[in-house]
Amino acid sequence: MGKVSVIVYITVALLLLLLISHSPKSSSRRLLHPRRLKIRNSFNFTDPSHHESVAFDPLVAEIERRREDKLWERQHIEHAHPELAHDSAPAAESQPEWEEYMDAEDFLNDEDKFNVTERLILLFPNIDVNPADGYLTEDELTEWHWKQSEKEVLHRAQREMETHDKNHDGFISFSEYEPPSWVHNSNVDLGYDSGWWTEEHFNASDADGDGLLNITEFNDFSHPADSKNPKLHNWLCKEEVRERDSDKDGKLNFKEFFHGLFDLVRNYDEDGHNASHVSDDSVEAPAKVLFKQLDGDGDGYLSDIELLPVIEKIHPSERYYAKQHATYMISQADNDKDGRLTLAEMIDNPYVFYGAIFHDDDDDDFEYHDELR
Repeated sequence: MGKVSVIVYITVALLLLLLISHSPKSSSRRLLHPRRLKIRNSFNFTDPSHHESVAFDPLVAEIERRREDKLWERQHIEHAHPELAHDSAPAAESQPEWEEYMDAEDFLNDEDKFNVTERLILLFPNIDVNPADGYLTEDELTEWHWKQSEKEVLHRAQREMETHDKNHDGFISFSEYEPPSWVHNSNVDLGYDSGWWTEEHFNASDADGDGLLNITEFNDFSHPADSKNPKLHNWLCKEEVRERDSDKDGKLNFKEFFHGLFDLVRNYDEDGHNASHVSDDSVEAPAKVLFKQLDGDGDGYLSDIELLPVIEKIHPSERYYAKQHATYMISQADNDKDGRLTLAEMIDNPYVFYGAIFHDDDDDDFEYHDELR
């Protein structure tokens, strides 16, 4: 069965390449509308809590990762060793990192080295696995995005851990840990004065209770929403109560819930929020229903534990974002509207998958949509 699938993929791929190579429409579009792929900086150094998606193509993701590593290393030096920050090469000399960046971008735009159609043909069978039937479902695309994101997140955690592991034993103690430089340069809303950088958060991440964080625990520390550690989920709930608890009684009353959390956890489809005219009472009605459902002991308040059923809505995981991107890509490239993608549909809509690194100020027809960024 596996050999048959490979033969089918190769046959289809060859036919598609022949059709594309002999299509005058394709060649004319390429000449009239040159589109240059650009290397993104997919990590926000000012506010890493801002979610950025990993590139669809692992090869592009690796190129972006290397560039990000260089930018991160530069910022780390500026923070940890400011005396070295200005020891760059003279203006007349070329900057090695800039040369590498341009070389990588030139690589992406050289059709002989990086052909988008050929990349899609190569990637398709790696995504079409459950089952391998010639179609990409939302679940298959979600799984693909999620695995790419997991790799990216772990890489960043490993990079960050190296800077904190002062004794190089492969673990981080709380005394070794220092909030990253972007926290010092930000306002309090990003968490520097909140529980995010406290020992309570550190201890909640310490799954085995040995007082140290290994790479898995440190990754959970940095991304608690994706952790399977129940202590971290409980800690997230406590943080939500602490941030929204205006009267400081350790719990949330309805007013604090309604003005602080309800918009994050409500189901807009069920409560008819899209109506053109809504009264204050009609807005509060679904909030009161949800509040009562969450208030397990019926005391009229929400404790941190009672927020557990909705904590995933308040703090979406990487899988949530992966599903969003899968849904978006299908909606944009599904020509026959059957809810799945064929290889031909992907090749017909390549910039749906490579749009995140595409840049062309003069072409509005291929404007990149950032609804999911």
